[in-house]
Amino acid sequence: MSENVVLDKSFAFAVRVVKLYQYLCNEKKEYILSKQLLKCGTSIGANINEAQAAQSSKDFISKLSIASKEARETIYWIELLIKTNYLDETKQYVISFKNEAIELSKLLTSIIKTSQEKEKK
Repeated sequence: MSENVVLDKSFAFAVRVVKLYQYLCNEKKEYILSKQLLKCGTSIGANINEAQAAQSSKDFISKLSIASKEARETIYWIELLIKTNYLDETKQYVISFKNEAIELSKLLTSIIKTSQEKEKK
């Protein structure tokens, strides 16, 4: 793919989201919460991708802010799936999945803050 770390990470994460969605539907017969996870988890990368073609720095920040909100929502759905016993929080794939979502959220927050500072100058 590209040499854009956040874009690459968000795409790889989206692939994991799709696979987790398939697992939750096929193995756990869970369709509602997993659909919410699918929507927001794949939307992160889509918004980051859109930001790459932003018309201005404000547009760039706006699109990344949406991606950041989607990352936070993804964390919410992961936590809800854990608390409702659809996901086992002791399993390594669940731990790494949640950590990846948190990492994306922090990375986006950092990029947004840096971009806002640059815009002020």
